[in-house]
Amino acid sequence: MKIVSIACAHLNGVRPRVAGCNARLGSHGKRVEIPVVKIVTDTGASGHCIGRIEPDAAHALIGMDVAGFIDEDGLIRDTSRGIDYALWDLLGKAEGVPVYRLAARKLGMPDPGVLDAPVYDTSLYIDDLAAKSHEEGAAIIAAEAKDGYDAGHRSFKIKVGRGARHMDLEAGTVRDIAVIRAVRDTVGPACEIMLDANNGYNLGLTKRVLAETAGCRILWMEEPFPEDYEYDKPLKDWLAAQNLPILIADGEGWAHPELPRWAAQGAVDVLQYDFMDFMYSGWLRTGREYDKHGIKSAPHHYGAFLGNVVCAHFHELIAGFMAVEWDEAKFDALDISAYKIADGKVRIPELPGFGVELDESEYAAAVKNGGFIAG
Repeated sequence: MKIVSIACAHLNGVRPRVAGCNARLGSHGKRVEIPVVKIVTDTGASGHCIGRIEPDAAHALIGMDVAGFIDEDGLIRDTSRGIDYALWDLLGKAEGVPVYRLAARKLGMPDPGVLDAPVYDTSLYIDDLAAKSHEEGAAIIAAEAKDGYDAGHRSFKIKVGRGARHMDLEAGTVRDIAVIRAVRDTVGPACEIMLDANNGYNLGLTKRVLAETAGCRILWMEEPFPEDYEYDKPLKDWLAAQNLPILIADGEGWAHPELPRWAAQGAVDVLQYDFMDFMYSGWLRTGREYDKHGIKSAPHHYGAFLGNVVCAHFHELIAGFMAVEWDEAKFDALDISAYKIADGKVRIPELPGFGVELDESEYAAAVKNGGFIAG
C-alpha cells in the first residue's frame, strides 16, 4: 500500500459541562479542539485519528509504502510519530481487526479476546470557587461525581490544590479535604478515588491532605509537587509508615528527565506521560519497558478526546496499565458511541482499527477551513 494523500484538520467538540480550574490554570471551558490526520492509500484503504503533521512533512510522505513505516518489531517507527495513530487505524482496517488485536499479534502475544478496559472519570475539576461555604463547594463536586457514577464510572479523579492559586491557602486546603470526603460519601466505598494537585502542593501539604483523608481510600496522588526525588522518596517513606497504600503518579507535563529512574528506584509508582508524546507505538515500547521494573502506566490525554479511545487499546498489552482517563465530549465529526462504559469499564468494540466513525463531509469542511491536504 502506498500513500496517495494525507490530510490534517482541527475538529471541534463540546463537553457536557464547563470544565473548571486546576491548581495552576483557570477554567478549561466547554470547548475541545483536536487535530485529526487522515491517510489514504492507493488500495483505497484509509485511516484516521488524532495526529500532528506539517504540510511539508506530509507532502514528503506521498508515494511511500506503508510497510516502510514499520520497524522490525512490527511497530510504527519512532520517526513517524505524528501519524502513528492514523497508521494503526489504517493497518487495523486493512487487516479487519481492532488495533489492540493487531498489536498483540505483532508483539507475539496471545489474542487478548474481547476487552473491557478500566476507565476513570477525569472531569471533577475545581468548579466550586463561587460557593460560599466548604459544604456548598463540596456538594457541587459530589453532584458531578454522582453524574459520572450514573454514566457508568466507578473511578474518579478529583482536582485539588485550591490554595495554590484560587483560594487562601488554609481555606483552599480545607475545601480540598471537604471535597474528597464528600465525593467518597457520594460514590460509596467500592469506587476508586484519585487526587491530582497539578503541582499545587508541597510535601507538607500533601501529607496533611492524605492524612486527613486517610479513611477515603485514595488510590493515587498525582502531581503533588514538581518531580523531585528528595520530596518523592520521603513521601513514599511517610506513606509506608502511615500504612497508607497510596500510589504516587507523575510525568504528564514537563517531566524531570530522571523521573523513570526515580520510579525504578521506588520513589514514584505510576508514570503518566502524555499519549501524544509517545503515540501508540512509543507507549507500547515504553510501557512494556516499565513493566520490567514494576512501574505502572497511565497515559495522560485530557483535552484530546480521542485519547478516550486509543488509550483503551493499551489494556492487556502493557501489564502495568492502570486505567483509561475519560474526558467526555461530543464531536459532530467523530462518533465513538461504539465504546460503551458500564461498571467502571469501557468495552472496546469489535470494529477494525480504532472503531471511530468520521463524518467525511464535516472533515472535508474542516480541511478547507484551516486544514490542508497533501497529494
